[in-house]
Amino acid sequence: MRAAPQTRATARTVRLGATRGATRREGIARVGRPGRAGARAGAQASPAQAGAAVNGTSEEEFNAYIKNVNARIEHALDLSVPMHYPERLSESMRYSLLAGGKRIRPALCLAACELVGGDMETAMPTACALEMIHTMSLIHDDLPSMDNDDFRRGKPTNHKVYGEEMAILAGDALLSHAFEYIGRETKGVDADKVLRVIVDVGKCVGSEGLVGGQVVDILSEGAGPENVTIETLQYIHAHKTGALLEVSVTVGAILGGASEEQIGKLERYAQNIGLAFQVVDDILDCTASSEELGKTAGKDEAVGKTTYPSLVGMDESRRIAAELISKAKAELEGFDETKVAPLIGLADYIQNRKN
Repeated sequence: MRAAPQTRATARTVRLGATRGATRREGIARVGRPGRAGARAGAQASPAQAGAAVNGTSEEEFNAYIKNVNARIEHALDLSVPMHYPERLSESMRYSLLAGGKRIRPALCLAACELVGGDMETAMPTACALEMIHTMSLIHDDLPSMDNDDFRRGKPTNHKVYGEEMAILAGDALLSHAFEYIGRETKGVDADKVLRVIVDVGKCVGSEGLVGGQVVDILSEGAGPENVTIETLQYIHAHKTGALLEVSVTVGAILGGASEEQIGKLERYAQNIGLAFQVVDDILDCTASSEELGKTAGKDEAVGKTTYPSLVGMDESRRIAAELISKAKAELEGFDETKVAPLIGLADYIQNRKN
């Protein structure tokens, strides 16, 4: 779709470079094809049994939390990008930003802030900024030169409505506006903490985060499972998808006044749910319909993209996702049981989501 099939030498470079990068993220379990011990553990608990053990109540609490905060998030997002000249650009930005969805990243930011004793409104500007950045990544990812998708969240993609040039510029404008919005609208927080949030968010989007993951994804496309290792795939998912989920949690905690120990635990929680989110996404691309996903299903296989199911099989992919969710929830031990419920529920939601 985006790049010609790689030579064997190029694929080998991708594999080695990505493996080195993957080892940096120590909070993510090195999970892949199980050895003997892993095989024994897999035999003891099937994916179906693991799914049956999920706490349904916590997922219900997460859905209730999302429903409760989503109205506030939607209102804040509407105010964050007002109409202005040139109106065509504003319309394009708002079309994708206000297109709906679970709003997982802003909800994570707000929940983490409240978990450590902060006020939701303190983190709301950053929560909105995170959704702006996420929306930018979706607009650009859907472009013909990237994933070439016609639908997102059940609606025509931005470039299908406004054209490629406007879609690119709308994404650029959302990205730059996100940092302006954090700096201008965050109130009642020490300047050094606001600066830390801006730096962390910037890092998660750039060459060491989302963009870096996207690049390795492009270079790995068409290389085949024999040239893309499980470590390379971990790197792609941890950076392309996981980095923004991770920073959503940690910056919320920073704004809420968390200790470094608390930030560390929440960072490891977020690293694991971020990778689990993408493992489940790989599974859904194989098993769900386009109507269920709100985007074109089966595209990964169609363009020769390496995924967890193509590399380790469906059952092992489900086992990996369940293991990551279990590790994530273990990091939440010791937090207030009531305040931590949304984060536990999110972990269960990620494991069981249908779109």
